[in-house]
Amino acid sequence: MPVNTQNVSLRISAGLPHQFPTDKMAQVALSGRSNVGKSSLINTLLGRKSLARVSSAPGKTITVNFYDVDKKLFLVDLPGYGFAKRSNDNQKQWSSLTDGYFTKNPNIDLLKLVVQLVDSRIGPTKDDEMMLEFMNQSEIPYIIVATKSDKLNATERKKSMELISSNGFILPDTPIIYFSSLKNEGKGELWKEIYRYTGL
Repeated sequence: MPVNTQNVSLRISAGLPHQFPTDKMAQVALSGRSNVGKSSLINTLLGRKSLARVSSAPGKTITVNFYDVDKKLFLVDLPGYGFAKRSNDNQKQWSSLTDGYFTKNPNIDLLKLVVQLVDSRIGPTKDDEMMLEFMNQSEIPYIIVATKSDKLNATERKKSMELISSNGFILPDTPIIYFSSLKNEGKGELWKEIYRYTGL
């Protein structure tokens, strides 16, 4: 049964694992490096303009944001990684909080899918590959969303597809969705995968 995206709220921006909600709802987590377009994707996916704040300073906010979608699903925005200007203390806080989501989340069994975002113009970075390796080893289901696809012409898009699909850290047959917040591309495909993995 499709969710009502008009009934959405930010439940909590959790800075510590003990703040994670305990509701028995399916969770879909969004992972990716800072400035890859997670906030724009959330706003597009939920049909909002500013539910998720698009930061002018990438990597500044270090929280796990739980978006309650129609009391049926949590969209979980994990902190962006790989931001070079972040201090060592902030790096440790990011690592601890993100690790805490996977190791201290009371409802980790309800994590149905990780949406791994990569920049379609760059492909998976070393940080992305570390995340992919972790999910592979932990047997966490994931799909790839290639963001900012509107910035590619036809030739660049073909090269991007070849680059991403041939990456050795991405498991064979992993869905790869090209997404553009500007043009709404990929929104329907992404919802289809979310419904498929969550059973909603």
